[in-house]
Amino acid sequence: MSDRFTTRILRLTTGRAETVTDLTRDCERFLTEEAAGRDGLLNVFVPHATAGIAVIETGAGSDEDLLAALATLLPADDRWHHRHGSPGHGRDHVLPAFVPPHATLPVVGGRLQLGTWQSVCLVDTNRDNPDRQVRLSFLG
Repeated sequence: MSDRFTTRILRLTTGRAETVTDLTRDCERFLTEEAAGRDGLLNVFVPHATAGIAVIETGAGSDEDLLAALATLLPADDRWHHRHGSPGHGRDHVLPAFVPPHATLPVVGGRLQLGTWQSVCLVDTNRDNPDRQVRLSFLG
């Protein structure tokens, strides 16, 4: 383990439906193993052109509300210039402009400093690519 920087890749299968996947426990597990009680920053990054990272409430309907809002803002129809893949796939490539592919979060004493109802989530609307990677990096 480096004194200042450590990183790990999570490999996920999101399936063939639009999803919001809670990564909070994975982030906490990584910090328990790598942050060792230190203060710093956790960066969560998804190296895909059709997915993003959101800090939102989950389990009370907000995740479904987010997907519904994205469907309204970015409908899966034939308006998109980017046309390969399933119908409306071009909107998946616009998603990261609305849900960025990264989040940087404070860590104090090795613990993620989220609000009471906040979770770190992968947002994936691309039904054509269910295999995802998420890079967790801790800078102490």
